[in-house]
Amino acid sequence: MQAAGEKRLLQLNELDEFRLQAYENAKIYKEKTKRWHDKKIVERHFEPGQYVLLFNSHLKLFPGKLKSRWFGPFRITEVFPHGAVKLENENSRNRFKVNAQRIKHYWGGIVDRQPTSITLNDVN
Repeated sequence: MQAAGEKRLLQLNELDEFRLQAYENAKIYKEKTKRWHDKKIVERHFEPGQYVLLFNSHLKLFPGKLKSRWFGPFRITEVFPHGAVKLENENSRNRFKVNAQRIKHYWGGIVDRQPTSITLNDVN
């Protein structure tokens, strides 16, 4: 009985060591994954007067695979320290506040929002 009790105690200690090792491995994996993810994030700084495009996440209501979800350009009128940005529509002078994660820099050019159609000819 004494030997069986000691053997069982050793097994429990070994099981506890496995559990602690698994915990440490999971912690190391999470740290490496976080470092890799953070390294891939591109830091964007916005200033008043810049032009940006706004991401429209509500476009799911209008089906169309090739329809762009980026609208704009909008002009930045104010940048808040907590990550919000106040935008102004050039045409109607409407101002609204959005999260800075929903915008990206606009580098120029004309945005044509008119629908176009392309006819494909069958070549045999």
